[in-house]
Amino acid sequence: MTEEKEKVKLVEEVLKLQKEYEDVRKFNKLSFYDPYPFQAQFHEGLDDGGKLARQRCLMAGNKTGKTFCGAAELSFHLTGLYPDWWNGWKFDQPINAWAAGQSHYATRDIVQAELLGTPGDPDALGTAAIPKELILSTERNPGVPNGIGMALIKHVNGKSRLQFKSYDSGPAAWMGVAVDVVWMDEEPPQDIYSQSLRASLKNGGPVYMTFTPERGVTGVVQNFLNDRKSSQQLVTATWDDARHLSEEVKEEILAALPLHERQMRSKGIPVLGSGQVFPIAEEVFAIPPFEIPDHWPRIAGIDFGFDHPTATVWAAWDRDTDTVYLYDSYCQRGAAMLQHAEAIKHRGNWIPVAWPHDGSIHDKGSGHALADQYRRAGINFLGSHFLNPEGGIAVEPGIMSMITRFQTGRLKVFDHLQDWFKEYRIYHRKDGKIVRKNDDLMSATRYAVQSLRYATVRTWRPRVMVAEGSIRDASFDPFSFWKGHEHSDSASEIRERPYSI
Repeated sequence: MTEEKEKVKLVEEVLKLQKEYEDVRKFNKLSFYDPYPFQAQFHEGLDDGGKLARQRCLMAGNKTGKTFCGAAELSFHLTGLYPDWWNGWKFDQPINAWAAGQSHYATRDIVQAELLGTPGDPDALGTAAIPKELILSTERNPGVPNGIGMALIKHVNGKSRLQFKSYDSGPAAWMGVAVDVVWMDEEPPQDIYSQSLRASLKNGGPVYMTFTPERGVTGVVQNFLNDRKSSQQLVTATWDDARHLSEEVKEEILAALPLHERQMRSKGIPVLGSGQVFPIAEEVFAIPPFEIPDHWPRIAGIDFGFDHPTATVWAAWDRDTDTVYLYDSYCQRGAAMLQHAEAIKHRGNWIPVAWPHDGSIHDKGSGHALADQYRRAGINFLGSHFLNPEGGIAVEPGIMSMITRFQTGRLKVFDHLQDWFKEYRIYHRKDGKIVRKNDDLMSATRYAVQSLRYATVRTWRPRVMVAEGSIRDASFDPFSFWKGHEHSDSASEIRERPYSI
């Protein structure tokens, strides 16, 4: 009997521990939050210059976890219980915060539910982002069944105040109060967004949004997409960034969506319509990476960053099928030229690099052209700036060439180049003209694809300029650049081309 009692006691203890564990997971969801890379990037909250951004936007596809990402961040601020991995905004004192949705009912059913638990279920309070033991009190929202208007949350140094708001209450309801943090789930109207910035201005805290751009390129979207200023951050995410979505689920949802909504719902891309520069679905040209054969010539293209990132792409050319494969990319803002050069050399300093005409501009400090500075750093820049095969530096011939290659299956992109795809998705026209914002990798791609005639294989040995007019290779042959390529071009045609030094 004693042995039986011990077994029963052991089972009871196990069941008790299991119940305690289940309660912890149920009522302390925040402790188990393990953000995806895009969520962690958003929480870090850095603008393009690497500083904390006061205005932030997470523009993502449906079902990616963007709303809970917003709720989790607000919970950290309200409670002061920041995890060890946290590198973003921090508050040492209790805060006043707003959390808002499109309507009173949307705020209740989505925002309130993600922060406090299922509305109307008393047993569900504390089963969402804010731990149950830290919810000190709540006040109902009059006129909204099961809606909560305000909640007091225990902070490590006092009590934080959380107020729920909605866009349909109008901008007047957003006036007259100073707050520390504003979270808006789903895209707000411009006047509401302006009021949220005003409300947080005094205390200088963050205003952040999490939404799928269902209304296209509105004023708010335009502000982050094309006119992004310092202290503004844009993070995008697609279904592929959300590991909890299986391929079967994605296919099922996609099949139920109208064609014109699929990009927006799955990738968080605003509906650009005829404004999209490349109206080709990514599935047509995105492929898994593979090892590039040594006999395929390679070429790179660079877009210099002055007030925007420096971007470089690398392409391999299968001449037998005339297919171009983009296999690597680099995009970095704020780094010095030598840092960019090291990143480029790491990919192979023998690969020729096509560069735009602004590389010929002489730097005021050194007196040397930027292209020459890269050459001195060991980068195999072509002998003169980029020109289309038919001459000139016009953009449209390169765009049409890329579209033709996409459509005929002769331009492929390795699917791990996420920065490249993010630019591709928002590369668009306005009033018929290409918007020259956030187009660095697209420009670099155009330079590379339009410069295939200078692509080379690794057997070529680069020469490095060491002083004005001198070259580190006594056996310099200006036409060795094309040796081993088996081009059928005539010698006269070859001599008209720029060569590397």
